Amino acid sequence: MGFFDAVKTCFLKYVTFSGRASRSEYWWFFLFNLICQIIASILDTLIFGSAIAAVSEAESLTPIGFVVSLVLFLPNLAAAWRRMHDTGRSGLLLLWPTLVGVALLIVSYVVALFVLIAYSLLVIFWLTRPSQPGTNDYGPNPHEVSS
Repeated sequence: MGFFDAVKTCFLKYVTFSGRASRSEYWWFFLFNLICQIIASILDTLIFGSAIAAVSEAESLTPIGFVVSLVLFLPNLAAAWRRMHDTGRSGLLLLWPTLVGVALLIVSYVVALFVLIAYSLLVIFWLTRPSQPGTNDYGPNPHEVSS
């Protein structure tokens, strides 16, 4: 699957959390997200440059970036969810870094940060794994399905 096919597919499956997404579908859409965020950041700087520079980094005003993030949040989450299904794992595993990190904040910021980083790296590793051959609990292999 190419770049434009992946973007089209992910927008057509905007909130589809069932089924499977091939590795190429997910990573091309990930690249699309990255490009959109970079462009939004550049536009925010060009249009609202002085306003952004006037506030601290934690409070930065990035209205275009915020809108782009809102628009792309659900299709990005859905694509990652389907990608996890493609590797034979539940999409719920994507949420564990956040849930565990928040829970561990009560114990220690250092422990929470370590667990959040380690588990996030594990999720990225899972997202890079090849498709599970054949049909799994989440549907047929996207490489073996004729379109």
